[in-house]
Parts: sequence; structure tokens; C-alpha cells
Amino acid sequence: MTAKTDHQRAGGARGSNTARYGASVAVACLMLATSGVLGAAHAAARHVAAPTRHGARASVRRPPAMAHVPANWNQHGLASWYGTDRQSGHATASGERFDPDALTAAHAQLPLGTRVRVHAVNTGRSVVVRVNDRGPYRGHRIIDLSPEAARQLGIMGRGVSTVEIEPAREADEEVASATR
Repeated sequence: MTAKTDHQRAGGARGSNTARYGASVAVACLMLATSGVLGAAHAAARHVAAPTRHGARASVRRPPAMAHVPANWNQHGLASWYGTDRQSGHATASGERFDPDALTAAHAQLPLGTRVRVHAVNTGRSVVVRVNDRGPYRGHRIIDLSPEAARQLGIMGRGVSTVEIEPAREADEEVASATR
């Protein structure tokens, strides 16, 4: 006769139940994998917020860049300005060098090279800028402006301001995006 307690005997019985349970879980996983449901779960997991280029998790999953801009397209939201002496001369997403004195902007979806009119709601001013970079990458901002564009809109001291964006018409003034 062995000297096992009731607790030890119960643990032995529990171990065989765990093995039986593990086998049924493995069979269930195999059935899910062959049915295609697991593929759908993996696809859903891929659409979770991906890390940004700065290593942090993105707060908003952004749709891909648009192929073209409809004539009646517009957007309303927050704008900020970016670009200090450190960014001056660095390559933008379009491949050109960042110029803080040019009327340029960064937008997440608009095609590179698109000209848009940005109207600052608080100041009543507007300016035509050319999209040459991607961003913004922080918060719920819709556009990042060059320092010159922010100066012309009167939002330089605010940092963030409410704006309305619409495609620029052919009659709008030319964009001064060349280096001065």
C-alpha cells in the first residue's frame, strides 16, 4: 500500500483530465485553421494600430494615400506646424529637401504634389500649400504646415489651430515652394 494522501490522488486524476482537455483544444485549433476562420482572425489582427516610425503605437489607424482628390473634397480639423533648424534640408516623403520658408505641408492621405487651400478658422486667413510630406503623426491632427505657411495663417504662436482644407483651384495664386 502506498502512502498517498487524498490531495495527491486527486492531483493525479486532474493531470489526466488536463491531457484530455489539451487534446480537445488542439483538435479545435486544427479545425479552425482548416476552416479559414483563423485566417480571418489573423487579417483582423493585422489592422490593429501599427507602430509609427517613431516606435510608439499609433492612436489612429490611417487609410492609405488617395490616388486622386475629388473636386468637392474637403476636410475640417486640427493643423499644426513642423520644421525647425534641425529638419531644414532633410528629405521629405516626396524626396525634396525640407525648406521652412516654402509653402508646403504634410498630409497623411493626399497625393504628394497636391495643392490645397488651408483656411484658419480662428484668424480668417488662408494660404495655398503643396503637399510634399507625410504626417502628422501625433494626435488627431489632419495637416502639418511649414513654418512659413503657419506664419501666413497667423497660427505660429498657437501651435495647433482649427482649419478647413479644400483642393486649390487653378485661379488660386501660385505656391511659393521654391527655395528663396
